[in-house]
Amino acid sequence: MSNHFTGLSLGPPLGDQRLDLCDLYAFAAPGDPSRTVLILNANPNADALHPDAVYRMNVDNDGDYLTDVAFSWVFNPPEADGSQTYSVFMATGAESRKPEAVGTKIVSDAAVSFAPQANVVGSGDYQVAAGSRSDAFFFDFDGIKNLFDTSGKRNFTAPHLGGKSPWTGVDSNATANVFSMAIELPTAELAPESELRIWGRCSVLRDGELFHADRAGHPSMSSFFNTDDTKLEYNASEPVNDREKWTDQFVHLLGHTGGYSREEAITALDEHGLLPDVLHFDQSKPAAYPNGRTFTEDVIDIRVAFLTKNEAPPTGLTPHTDFLDRFPYLGDPHPPAAG
Repeated sequence: MSNHFTGLSLGPPLGDQRLDLCDLYAFAAPGDPSRTVLILNANPNADALHPDAVYRMNVDNDGDYLTDVAFSWVFNPPEADGSQTYSVFMATGAESRKPEAVGTKIVSDAAVSFAPQANVVGSGDYQVAAGSRSDAFFFDFDGIKNLFDTSGKRNFTAPHLGGKSPWTGVDSNATANVFSMAIELPTAELAPESELRIWGRCSVLRDGELFHADRAGHPSMSSFFNTDDTKLEYNASEPVNDREKWTDQFVHLLGHTGGYSREEAITALDEHGLLPDVLHFDQSKPAAYPNGRTFTEDVIDIRVAFLTKNEAPPTGLTPHTDFLDRFPYLGDPHPPAAG
């Protein structure tokens, strides 16, 4: 979830798991507060990524919700043995707003890691890695289905509050892997004027043009706030247009899930900074969602509490413990399930 599904059909963008952005993380490098770590996870199958796609980390450093620094990841077609290579480009200024992978190539044809040992690539002051890692996201999927009515094409409406807790206590992601793209670099390279605003983007070639198939900013946004009828448009949208384009839909949903009045909903959306849908990170403060995001925040608890105006009980789950104290920080991938 947390975009491990996109929309209520529980299906990936354009029916392709490789295009599904899962989670976005931003935090200071452990032991070196002058460096920032950005991680964009995709593809819950944790296998090769799409060779006709551009996976992008966008960074706005001056508060106008337009990209100022972009890291674009592109992947070569997988070989017969399943191996794959990738390249990473860094663009700044106006060039960073082009949908293509443009700018300076900082990694060229590096090996994707599908083995336990991550393939860490050093490039100047950057560290880069791509491949299968243990998924840090934890959630109770059956509990979410118990809590919300998702029948038909409706969104997560009509929460079943009161009486027995909806939560099962089972972490649906306890042994899950995900495809991770990680970069660590000096924060000064991102040139923040104050806080950074960060979002992920996945675009894929369709009829010769790049189509924006998915995006990731705040955790668990498209999953909860969209319907099957709006998810494609939402995922193709640009954050700079979010408030104008999506406020009414979000307000409508919050009226159903938490009994919010229009004024209450707008105030709550503003207080939580959910529109535009970007991850905010002030590196002068400790990283913990909603200031950046690490692996330990129970983002489903936070999102469900917001949706239900704090009426839903906490999930009771605890974070995973297999992440590393060194780059790329996400734990080694779990072995394939026997079967």
